[in-house]
Amino acid sequence: MGPLGNDPLGHVDQAAASMLEALFTQSPIGLHLVDPDLRVVRVNTAAPWMRGVSLDEIRGQRARDVYRLVDADVEALLKDVLDTGTPLLSHVVRALVDEAPLERTFEINALRLQGSEGKVLGVGVIAVDVTERERAHARTRMLDRVRERVGRNLDPVVIGEELASILVPDFADLVTVEVEDAVIRGDDPPLANAPIGTLVMRTAFRSAVEGAVRQIHAVGDVRRLADPTPFTQALADLSPRMVRLGPDAPWLAADPALARAVDSARGHSLLVVPLALRDAALGLVSLYRADRSPVFDEEDRALAMEVGTHTALCLDNARRYTREHTIAATVQRQLLPRRPEAQAWLETAYLSLTGADPGAWYDTTALSSARTAIVVGKVSGRGLEAAATMGQLRTAIRSLSAFDLTPDELLARLHDTASRLAAERARLPLGDPLRQEELTADCVYAVHDPLTGSCTAAAAGHLAPLVVRPDGTVSLLDTPAGPRLGSVEGAPFAAVDVGVPAGSVLVFTSDPLLTAYLAERPGPLAAVSHYGDRPLQELCDDLVYALPAGMGVRDAAVIIARTRAFPADQCAIWPLDPDPTAVSALRRRTRDQLTTWGVDEETAYNTQLIASELVTNALRYGRPPIELRLIRGRTLTCEVRDADTAAPHLRHAGTVDEGGRGLFIVAQLAQAWGTRPAAPGKTIWAEQAL
Repeated sequence: MGPLGNDPLGHVDQAAASMLEALFTQSPIGLHLVDPDLRVVRVNTAAPWMRGVSLDEIRGQRARDVYRLVDADVEALLKDVLDTGTPLLSHVVRALVDEAPLERTFEINALRLQGSEGKVLGVGVIAVDVTERERAHARTRMLDRVRERVGRNLDPVVIGEELASILVPDFADLVTVEVEDAVIRGDDPPLANAPIGTLVMRTAFRSAVEGAVRQIHAVGDVRRLADPTPFTQALADLSPRMVRLGPDAPWLAADPALARAVDSARGHSLLVVPLALRDAALGLVSLYRADRSPVFDEEDRALAMEVGTHTALCLDNARRYTREHTIAATVQRQLLPRRPEAQAWLETAYLSLTGADPGAWYDTTALSSARTAIVVGKVSGRGLEAAATMGQLRTAIRSLSAFDLTPDELLARLHDTASRLAAERARLPLGDPLRQEELTADCVYAVHDPLTGSCTAAAAGHLAPLVVRPDGTVSLLDTPAGPRLGSVEGAPFAAVDVGVPAGSVLVFTSDPLLTAYLAERPGPLAAVSHYGDRPLQELCDDLVYALPAGMGVRDAAVIIARTRAFPADQCAIWPLDPDPTAVSALRRRTRDQLTTWGVDEETAYNTQLIASELVTNALRYGRPPIELRLIRGRTLTCEVRDADTAAPHLRHAGTVDEGGRGLFIVAQLAQAWGTRPAAPGKTIWAEQAL
């Protein structure tokens, strides 16, 4: 005889009925029986969320009146099961339970019930409360999103905005992010026990509260936190604060504006999380829950601390970047010229776009014979090392320009210098991260000559100036792209010469993208004639205003130069016959011209001596044609040109030597002197201050 007695089927039916009754009255799993009209027939009142509910109160009611789903229509779900017979399996819904009401999450399985003849009897629903499980999953997903998205940008404001967008509305109904002002500037944050009155800047605010919730403090405002409050307490000991909000909270009296805002938002729970790293306070995240949202619990607090730790690390990275950039920008400002240096016939203005890369530089140098050198470049890499390398290259260019080299020859010499610097970097210790950074630079070097109305330029890399003629025509100077400075390429540099009539504007930039944009959409450059009598800086400003916001060239260095006509009566040119008797006639012409210009007697006398020595030297050692030119500009220049390419050298003559003192005399009388190549031959020049 079996354990069920002599009537096993009867006992089985009885046991099954007993088990079903136990499930409906004692099991914590929710069981629900709904008839074909979607009316409740029976429920398990032993389930935690159904305790205290009388079956008589809900029997016969529509399912939608009993089950208050937040994100779905319960009758639509059950009707689909009734109509199709397809079970609804592991479907997650949110519903309001209790009188509070409190939102819970359930996993439901719904099955169509049929009689022995296939008649549809209704729907059986099994519901399991998975609120804690879903919350844990949601916390994990949110933490993953924070780690993935927050900190991709090294801007504290963007970091705060990214964090707030993730936390609202999934974790909090309202979030504010405030960062200490010292961190925004890149300074070291204060340690724990931050002093009262520490300045903070609001970097983010986001709200999901129904209705307009006005900010007490706008994003970007810098203020002192009211004290004592949970905010100052969290900054003092770097511990989070979970606070119940209400009109009787004593600390709200210290911040009446916040009290009014909390009341209007129906806030009931506050979680203040310090953004701390290595016992240093960087800021605060304030999270509010309002209305029907549950109060914060210990698991929320633990999650918020993990979020705060990651955010603090991102803010510290941003602070370190800001500090390094600030130092590099300071070094850059010290290494760049403070004001344009050019001849009077070339008006120049410098423009360093917002956030200029420390590796970008610009310079102008007054050369002999009223000429001006213009250079713009950019060193690879960022930060302090780029600024230091930029300073080295700028100094090298300044030194090389004193030798009156042609642009292509100067870049060739500069390329050698950059290659040596790159070789020194390659010999750094293996552990030095700088060793892994390539040292290269782009550079364009041009020389403007107002006497010929021309500009000669050469480029290393893909930098090329724009030429804007007085009629508004904008063209890109077709400068051949030479090898980048410091690269292993050994191709020669080439120079190009272009005419630039008076009133033309030259635009040099360190960013090819910006140059290309201005060439295609010149904007203010096309109306350059309108700026003829206005300060050149106004054209610089208008160019900045015309750039699109998201162009990405906000780190370019720019020089804008406007050419002026050289007065014809300020330059005298005399061709000379290869006859020694021409020297005396030349002295008279020189004296008469200097008298016409009103040059003082001492300078005029010295100029006659200089002219005599240079012409004598050309007659003795040079080849015709020989030409003397006097130029009265910022300085008084005397130059002699001949067809011989051999350059003279200064030497000290002995006591009994009859010659060899010509250039020595010139060097003593002149402020500066030198030799430069000129096709054909050479030019020897000497300058005196007026």
